Amino acid sequence: MKMLLIVTSWTEAATGVALLGLPSVVVSMLVGASLDSPAALVMARLGGAALLCIGAVCWLARNDRQSRAARGLLAALLLYNIAAVAILVHAGTGLGLSGIGLWPAVFFHAALAVWCVGCLRTKQLRVSF
Repeated sequence: MKMLLIVTSWTEAATGVALLGLPSVVVSMLVGASLDSPAALVMARLGGAALLCIGAVCWLARNDRQSRAARGLLAALLLYNIAAVAILVHAGTGLGLSGIGLWPAVFFHAALAVWCVGCLRTKQLRVSF
């Protein structure tokens, strides 16, 4: 679990900082489209702030192994990663968007989701929904 939280912390925080500073570049790399309106830039930066927060909470919780908060965090990360995969796959297949980072991001979030399931299935971290 600790390594999952460290990997998530660094990747989400880095993506968040990139979205805060260079939202058009990140979006172009992911979906091959530009952010044409001020509203789109604001929403991309808001998403960046959220990812930075996910990175921070994962970093701060990396040594917590058996608390209810740790289980809740893993469940939330699982939900986030499933949603990220669904949204990105829809962007690529349903909307015809594609950037150089789209499919690597899909596979990365899918792997993180599987990793979350593995951590949640361990005896100490069993979660009931």
